[in-house]
Formats: sequence, C-alpha cells, structure tokens
Amino acid sequence: MPKTIEQRVFPQQMPRQKRVAAYARVSSAKDAMHHSLSAQISYYSSNIQSHPGWEYVGVYADEAKTGTKDSREQFQKLLADCRAGKIDIVLTKSISRFARNTVTLLETVRELRSLGVDVHFEEQNIQTLTADGELMLSILASFAQAESQSVSENQKWRVKKNFQEGKPWDGTLLGYRYYDGRYVIEPTEAETVRRIYREYLSGKGTTAIANGLNADGVPTRLGGIWHKSAVMKILKNYTYTGNLLLQKTYREDYISKETVPNNGEMPMYHATDTHEAIIDLDVFDAVQAEIERRSKKYTSTKRNYAARYPFSGMIVCGNCGKHYRRKTTAGGIVWICTTFNTQGKAACPSKQIPEEKLYEMTADIDLGDVDCIIAENGNVIRIRMKDGSEITRHWTDRSRAESWTDEMKEQARQKQLERSKRNG
Repeated sequence: MPKTIEQRVFPQQMPRQKRVAAYARVSSAKDAMHHSLSAQISYYSSNIQSHPGWEYVGVYADEAKTGTKDSREQFQKLLADCRAGKIDIVLTKSISRFARNTVTLLETVRELRSLGVDVHFEEQNIQTLTADGELMLSILASFAQAESQSVSENQKWRVKKNFQEGKPWDGTLLGYRYYDGRYVIEPTEAETVRRIYREYLSGKGTTAIANGLNADGVPTRLGGIWHKSAVMKILKNYTYTGNLLLQKTYREDYISKETVPNNGEMPMYHATDTHEAIIDLDVFDAVQAEIERRSKKYTSTKRNYAARYPFSGMIVCGNCGKHYRRKTTAGGIVWICTTFNTQGKAACPSKQIPEEKLYEMTADIDLGDVDCIIAENGNVIRIRMKDGSEITRHWTDRSRAESWTDEMKEQARQKQLERSKRNG
C-alpha cells in the first residue's frame, strides 16, 4: 500500500522594504528660501511614506550653506548613516543639491554605489545604480561646476569694480554705518574709537582699555564685550583715517572658497578721502609707531625674562591654566595668575603667592628638577617633578608671626638664585 506524502506549503517570503531618505538644501537664509526648504521636507516626507515598498528613514536638510563646501552638517550625517547601512535609496532634487564640484560629486556617488545605495536625482531623472547613471552624472555635473565657476567670476568682477571705485567692503565697522556704498559716521561709536586711540597713546595697554570699556558699559559694534584683540584690531585699522586699503585678503578658488592674506598675489587698491575720518592720519601713524615700540620692548623682555627669575614660566594656575607672572605690589613681590591680574577675580578665583613663600616651600628642592608648579586654591601648590613624582606644599598668608626671619628668607633666596644660574 503506497505511503501518503504530505504536501507542505511554505509561505512566500516577502521582499524587504527599501529604506529611503531624502536630502534637501537651500543656499540662502532668506525667508523665501526657508519656506522652500520647508516645502521640500514636506514633499519628500509625504512622497516616501506613500510609496509602496519604501520605508521612511527621514529627510536630511541643510540651509544657508554653499554647495561647494563639505561642511554641510546634515549632508555629512546622511553619508554617515549610509555607511552604517541604514539607507538603501537617497532622493534629492538635483545634482547641484549634492555639490557643484564634479570631483566631489562623483567620489560621493561612487562611494554610495559601492555601499549599494542608489541616489535618485529627480530633475535629471538619474538613478546612480543603473548602467548609464554615472555617465550622465559626469556630463551634468560638469555643467553644474561650470555654472558655479561663472557665478564666482561674476562675483569677483563686482568686488573688483567696487574696489576700483573705492567702495568699502566691511559694513560692520565700529564708528560707521554703511549707506549707498559709503561710510557715514555714527557719533557715539566714533567717540569710542577716539577714546581707544587716546588712551593707548596715553600709555594704557589693550587689556586695560578693554577692561575700562567693559566697566563703563560701552558695547562693541555687535553688542558684545571687549577683549584686547578687538581693541588692537581698531588701533590697526587704516579705514579710520578716511582712506581705504582694499583687497588685503582674497579667495583662492571658487571651490574651496578659502580666504587667505594678500601678500602680493593680487593687486591692492588704495583709495583716499573716501569718507569722513574719525582719526587723523598723524594720530594713526603715532599709534602704529607706539605699537611697534611696545612690541620690540615686549619681545626683548620676554627673551630675557626666564633668566631673571627662578620661577619664570614655571607656575601654572590650577583654575584657568594660565601661567603666573612676577609682580611688585605695595605689600611686596608676589606671583599672580595672568588672568586674575588682567580680568579680576570674576574671571579666575586664584590667589597671589608671596615670593618669599615660594622660596620657603621650595628651599629643599632643586628647581632644575621641577617640571611645573601648579597653584591650587586653599594656599596649596603641587610641585610636579621631571621624574613624574609630585610634592604637595601648603603656605599661610602673611602675618606678624612668620616663622622665617629675614636672614633665613634671604639665604633661601640666594640659594635658589645660585641653583638657577648653575642650571641655566
């Protein structure tokens, strides 16, 4: 009697849904462009989620970025997710949404192809995993790059024309407002500029000037606080004399758009009497001479400073990480954090250390074997040796009951000076 063969029916395996994402970008921060970006995101979200066999991953969107740069945050995130195997298909409006640089575009598409990721360019009707996809991309990307180069050349022509006509480039200069291609003085800010020049010529440093402006509640051009670099930038700005020196920097190429100093590679344009001066040319020249004089003095002092004092360049603030410097005060010589000294306790809650305390705490140590001294809160220093070991010392504030006599202090000081000369 024949055996009965049981017929088994296996369920058909359903194909896996394609994981689909979209990339959208606008190249301007204008309101109209923001609306365009929102519309693109809405369109792609709806399109992907309504398509049979597609699984919605998300829309990656950048705004106010140029297509020639690789710094687009969401674009880089999209590539990272493709490399992680999270995406099968990428939708985008056109080739120019990826890049206007042919090389970058093709390198990106080829990498995605190697990962099995298909990129659909809607306007050009190209799918990169098809046989003719890369050929079409090469041709069309070349046109996109040529368009980008043309736009760049047109921009260069406009900038050059403005330079030749003596039109200013910076519209955010303290002391001026930019109207119809010319600088017009803003009286309150102009007085701030004059104050900076006046105080510098009277002997004040850039840090002291910045601190004074902040203390008086004087804002910067954009409403921020003052730093010494901002003060120095104003002191060196030739524009305040009523003249312009244009094209001090330039962009190397239209792809990288890197701004570099002009050291003679491009022509500079000197336009005189283009606007009302805030600073007389004689005053400006006097300031430049003073800047040079102080620079030479500081360089000379810095070169010889380490040889003068045993603790020079050795003490580091445990709060802000800046070095301590030697300072003569009414109460005697102290070592003080440079941040505390220039910006006050609000910027760094460190404490100055009397020099004799440093000699006391290091009397039994050869400073030549010391890597650094870290000044901590609570009257503590950590002496880090070059061999990796560490010594912790405490010191007390000055009082009438000091344990060391003047003779002992002088002996310790002379001992350290001798060691410093011997090792230096």
